[in-house]
Amino acid sequence: MDVMGNLLSVVVHVSNIHDTKAGISAARQACERYPSIQKFCADAGYRGTFVSDLQEQFHLDVDISEKIKPHEWEKLPWRWVAERTLAWLGHSRRLSKDYEILSASEEAMVKISHFHSLIRRL
Repeated sequence: MDVMGNLLSVVVHVSNIHDTKAGISAARQACERYPSIQKFCADAGYRGTFVSDLQEQFHLDVDISEKIKPHEWEKLPWRWVAERTLAWLGHSRRLSKDYEILSASEEAMVKISHFHSLIRRL
């Protein structure tokens, strides 16, 4: 997802693969489609494998956002733009529960839901 909330790539995988290892496949897809990407943002859970794989394969840095301390006012990191815009997934009735059996159909439903949210922005 970019900083405007536009979906760049979607990869759905089984739950026994940690996001730090599977995240590189979504990053690869995004880099192939949009070669102008200069940097990625992620939360602290993506430290380690994801950061090193992204550096080795694409020579790109990852901006890791730290947890926001309660009761402190500060500018939100770019990661929170993506977190907020991902909330539309929960508004899609089909995506609110685990109805899909195949990961390909889940990816398609995520894209359809995002198209719906883009159309509502018009």
